[in-house]
Amino acid sequence: MSRNYCGPGVAVAVAASAFVCAVCGRTSPPNDAAPLTAAAAAVATGDWGHGLPIDEIKVPPGFRIGVYAYPVPGARSLALGEKGTVFVGTRGKGKVYALSDRDGDGRAEEVATIAEGLNNPNGVASRGGALYVAEISRVIRFDDVENRLERPPAPATVNDTFPRDKHHGWKFIRFGPDGKLYVPVGAPCNVCERDDERYASIMRMNADGSGLEVFARGVRNTVGFDWHPDTGELWFTDNGRDWMGDNEPPDELNRAPRAGLHFGFPYIHGADIPDPTYGKKGRPPAFTPPAKELGPHVAALGMRFYVGEMFPPAYRGQIIIAEHGSWNRTTPIGYRLTLVRLDGNGAASYEVFAEGWLRGRIAWGRPVDVLVMPDGTLLVSDDKAGAVYRITYHG
Repeated sequence: MSRNYCGPGVAVAVAASAFVCAVCGRTSPPNDAAPLTAAAAAVATGDWGHGLPIDEIKVPPGFRIGVYAYPVPGARSLALGEKGTVFVGTRGKGKVYALSDRDGDGRAEEVATIAEGLNNPNGVASRGGALYVAEISRVIRFDDVENRLERPPAPATVNDTFPRDKHHGWKFIRFGPDGKLYVPVGAPCNVCERDDERYASIMRMNADGSGLEVFARGVRNTVGFDWHPDTGELWFTDNGRDWMGDNEPPDELNRAPRAGLHFGFPYIHGADIPDPTYGKKGRPPAFTPPAKELGPHVAALGMRFYVGEMFPPAYRGQIIIAEHGSWNRTTPIGYRLTLVRLDGNGAASYEVFAEGWLRGRIAWGRPVDVLVMPDGTLLVSDDKAGAVYRITYHG
């Protein structure tokens, strides 16, 4: 296990054998010495954003955004442990991190690497003191992990029967109110049709890996879902296909009140856009249009219902989405947090909540996931800047 003892306070050199954090003042052990980085130099000169232009991010009046943990290279999906540890998955880094804010000041003092060498461990979920991690073709489990952060246990295999395709193979996982672990399997392509019903689906299984079944079909690639706090219904984001133009198709916010529904891929995109190749087959049985069409190619990933009490009442029970940002649109779009307001069981509006990670055509950060903390604050992961942010409300 490796650690950054200053967490969000990047270590600043004071001697050959020790480093001191410019934010918290903590001195690290000699064997953790590291060269002074550009970001660390920015902190040393009084840049409390740790070299990140966080002051460029615009949030609604009364809200503030700060750095919760940095550096967290490749930070992707977020999960909260029973003792307050924030676990962070990665894609392309092979690592899983544990962020610890033991003094409760809103900044993680420690960023620990609890696993490495894994195959795109994007998804993380916590249950019963264990951490579940989703790789490309399997889900593994680290038992009693919060009591063993100093010496993490070897993982146990929960289920290793998922496809090995890397295209849309990274996974977001969460436990539902039914106690089952939901695991999506993305389409192994931009757009295609496969006989294997696991592709382009959301699956679910028991916590021990048994009882694996398809819950929803026609889902091209979801990297974020949550359950309505009152109805218990599953809502999820889905990324639309590429190469149909800058403005088609939209990304989607979908609602799945029961198992067995089909959300259109690869035949129908959005509410009623036939695919140029597969659309001639018509709408599939049990086709369910999106609850809300989102921006085209915004790469909507993590989403949560805001269930905290810190934000004003108008935000409670509404959906906050992390939009990772377009990769091939002529004019980039996304790179922001958006808010979907609900009206009963439907989505009534779609608006920007936080933006500023995009400078013209160049993005310095890309939001991936959001997590509502017990105190009502909102954490946001960013895999491009390698950071986790914290949004608070001060009225």
